[in-house]
Amino acid sequence: MPPLTPPPADDFALLHASTRSLPDRSRWTVLWMMGLAVLIVAAVVALVWYLNRFESEEEERRRGADAQWLEQSVQFHFRRLEDDVAQQARQAALDGPRAWSADARPEAGDAGAPAGLLQRAEGVVLAQAWLAEQGAGGGDLAAWYDDAARHEDNRQALQTLQDIVRGLRRASYAGPMRTAEGEATDRVWLAVPYFDGTRLVGMYAVQLAMRQAVDALLPPWFLQKQTVRLVVDGAPAPAATEQAPPYRTVMNLPGTDLLLEVVPQGPRTSPVPRIFFLVALLFLLGMLASLAALRRDFGKRQQVQQRLQAEVALRTAMEGSVTIGMRAWDMDGRILYVNDAFCAMLGYSSEELRGTRAPLPYWPPEQAERLAALHESVIRQGTRPEGIEAQFRHKHGHLVDVLIHEAPLTRADGTQLGWMSSILDISERKRAQQLAASQQEKLEASARLVAVGEVASTLAHELNQPLGALSSFASGLLNRLERGTITDAELRTVVQRMAALAERAGGVTQRVNAFARRRELNLKRLDLVPLVRRAAAAVQETHGAALLLQLPHTPAWVQGDALLLEHLVHNLCGNALDWARRGSHAPRVQVRLQPCEDAPGHMCLAVADNGPGVPEEAQARIFDAFFSTKEGGMGMGLAICRSIAEAHHGRILVGRDTLLGGALFTADLPLAPATASTAP
Repeated sequence: MPPLTPPPADDFALLHASTRSLPDRSRWTVLWMMGLAVLIVAAVVALVWYLNRFESEEEERRRGADAQWLEQSVQFHFRRLEDDVAQQARQAALDGPRAWSADARPEAGDAGAPAGLLQRAEGVVLAQAWLAEQGAGGGDLAAWYDDAARHEDNRQALQTLQDIVRGLRRASYAGPMRTAEGEATDRVWLAVPYFDGTRLVGMYAVQLAMRQAVDALLPPWFLQKQTVRLVVDGAPAPAATEQAPPYRTVMNLPGTDLLLEVVPQGPRTSPVPRIFFLVALLFLLGMLASLAALRRDFGKRQQVQQRLQAEVALRTAMEGSVTIGMRAWDMDGRILYVNDAFCAMLGYSSEELRGTRAPLPYWPPEQAERLAALHESVIRQGTRPEGIEAQFRHKHGHLVDVLIHEAPLTRADGTQLGWMSSILDISERKRAQQLAASQQEKLEASARLVAVGEVASTLAHELNQPLGALSSFASGLLNRLERGTITDAELRTVVQRMAALAERAGGVTQRVNAFARRRELNLKRLDLVPLVRRAAAAVQETHGAALLLQLPHTPAWVQGDALLLEHLVHNLCGNALDWARRGSHAPRVQVRLQPCEDAPGHMCLAVADNGPGVPEEAQARIFDAFFSTKEGGMGMGLAICRSIAEAHHGRILVGRDTLLGGALFTADLPLAPATASTAP
């Protein structure tokens, strides 16, 4: 595991009450040396200032002259540009659309061509547009409207430009234009009006690239001594690396906020007179650096001492306040440190534990092998973020459940020395979990007792028919035996039917016994098709009525208890026959088994009849225990059906059948996962 980067240290010096102070002798020595250094620095600075004063004054005069020339040159060229734009405005007003044709524009050198430097310079004029007061304009109107739509500040600036041109009847500027993100560019619009007497005919607008304009109007001799930068929207220029500081001058273009920053270039004076002062200054800086290092060393030593005292006091207080056990051990498994909480947790003193190795004295003997393997695993890779659970033995013999978290213990250089453990006593938590599990088990037992009561009612409901049939078969068999009118084949058939009824009654009692003993359902992978056919045959035999079966030709595999599912089919079919006999027509019952349309992966068992159907006010309670619409009914048949369906993670619904017109009971059961074998 790579060494972890240590976290930043806390300022423990703040916990120390005393203030940091230097020894008297060291303090006076440092003060004398600092005073001498101050005198030397003052003398050198005064001499350098005296020598530089005249050069600074000369530089200021030259800078003022250059700034004045630059300002006048900018004003001259832009006034000339305004005159050229005024000439184009007059031409656009008089010639109309012909002024924008390629043939109508004068070439460079023609009599009517613009004579100004900025108008002729390449890349300065980006777009030209004629904004007519009446009628259609011309030129690059798209550039004008694009700038206005790009940002709200652009629109306001261009609107102000138009108001000034109309109101003051003079040329005006607008800018700098901004991008859609609000960043200022170097593009500026210049508009010059053309009036016919007092009537404004229109204004001629040109879009200017100010950086190209500044580059075009500056002569080479001026750029040899200084660099000129365009400052847009008052934004600070990049940090200058030149010897002389830059200065700024305004461009005096109404409607804009543009400045020119002039950065002097090249050497201003001869460096020879300053070499001596530079050497002396280097020696002085070396002496000052030595003094500063000495002073800093004194301060660091006192700070380290204060931090050490504060950390010891703080860690001592922390050890006394925490209730979590702390244990430090090296990579060989030898305990280096334990806190008081860990000792109180296990009943050992720190002297008894410090320096011990595996097997540790608090390991239970019966768990020594497992804890030794766990110990080796922790040495190699530490613990998971959620920690590991273990059992330690108290010195008095009882077991203590603990939760252990390990963190790397590293040296100052980042190499791992061992592990630092935080050990939490979770014995109470374990006891609470065991108590909760015991309570849950008791609740489940109580729930099963309730289920036994429900199934006891099932006995009265389910055993009524097979026992009654057994009694009828037995009475009939005795009568025919007394009369001697029964053959061996008939006797065998009657006995087989009686055995089947007895087996069915025995299965019911077995299921009640399984519930009472808290057994799980006897789930098997079985095919619903033969199960439904078998249960329906038993119902037909018991009730003496025919059922119409609509079963699929392919198996319908489910994971279920065969006996309970047969009870479900038997109860639904018997209930349907009872409802069908209440109708005015001959009783008809259909049993349908098909995949559910609204629930993929489920099989629907639907039992429909042609009886009067279940009333709407009774549908909400039809599956409740002890609720019955039959006269003398117990109200447990459909409640049992619902319990069986829910035990198989399904559901049962009641409605009205559209085909037969009576009640429709639908049991929705999930299909079993597909397997390689198709046998039940």
